[in-house]
Parts: sequence; C-alpha cells; structure tokens
Amino acid sequence: MATPDPNFQELLRSCERSALHLELRDGYSTTDPGFVAWQADRHADPLTWYGSWISLLAEVLVRGVVVRRARVVSEPINEYVRFEYGITTALNLAAGEEVRWLPRRRASDLALPGNDFWLFDSRVVMINHFSGDGESTGHEVRDDSPFVELCASAFAAVWERAIPHEDYRPA
Repeated sequence: MATPDPNFQELLRSCERSALHLELRDGYSTTDPGFVAWQADRHADPLTWYGSWISLLAEVLVRGVVVRRARVVSEPINEYVRFEYGITTALNLAAGEEVRWLPRRRASDLALPGNDFWLFDSRVVMINHFSGDGESTGHEVRDDSPFVELCASAFAAVWERAIPHEDYRPA
C-alpha cells in the first residue's frame, strides 16, 4: 500500500541539520489573513497571524538545525513582497531563520528549478505548487538524487549571491 507524502511539519520536525527554502515568486495568496491585515495596518504584529511558525521553528532550532530562506524578487518590489520584507525581522529573523534577498536581475545566469521548494538535510525536497494568482495547489516530495542535487546547487548559488536581510534595501 502506498503511503501519502509527509507534510511540511513532519519533514521539518524530522530535520537533523538544515532546512533550506527557495522562494521564486513575487506573490502568494492575496487572501492570506496576515497579508490582508498588513494592508490595513502596516504596523500590526505579524505574530498575531504567524505565531505557530515561531513555535514550529523553536522545536527545530533548539536541536541545532539551520533554517535558511532565500527570496528571488523582481524590482521594484510589489506590495506582496513589501509585506514579506516588512515582517521578516519580526517574524523570520526573530524565529531564528536566516533570510537573504536576490534581485531577479542578478539571477539571470543561474539555473533554477521552476518552483519554490524546501530542501531538508540535502536529502528530501518538497516542491510547492501555486496557481497563477498565488494560491497553493499542493506539493510533491522527491528524494531522487539528481533532483535533490539540482535544488541544493540552485539554493547554494542563490544564497551566495543574495543580500542578507539586514543589508537589503528594496527598490
């Protein structure tokens, strides 16, 4: 009998060394409650909407797992990316993630997968699929070596070139 793919929380909780996330889109769900609230009040506390993310990361980081997020973005940035940028310090960095930004024009010569992904311990990739308007349409989990290596090298190339959040000033 086939077993279903593990979900994101299971994969993150099973990490031993690293969880790497490459974001390639300029927008995600515009109905996300955090984004909607941010549009109404740009000073609202993101922990109100994403506190569970902090809790989940705390479980992983206490074991010494490194969590990195790299975002490839078009400039000038749109409102959704401005939202992500605006909450990164209070949410992602406060949770213990490392975050870097790469302007898309500086990524033209990089070979990148067609979708966002999470790479867990350089052994398992969760590919995230989205509709054109940024709504999640599911995911797939792969552990075949050539694909894992593609994702690992793509993340490494972006990470090396990307700007740490503290130094990035969006256009």
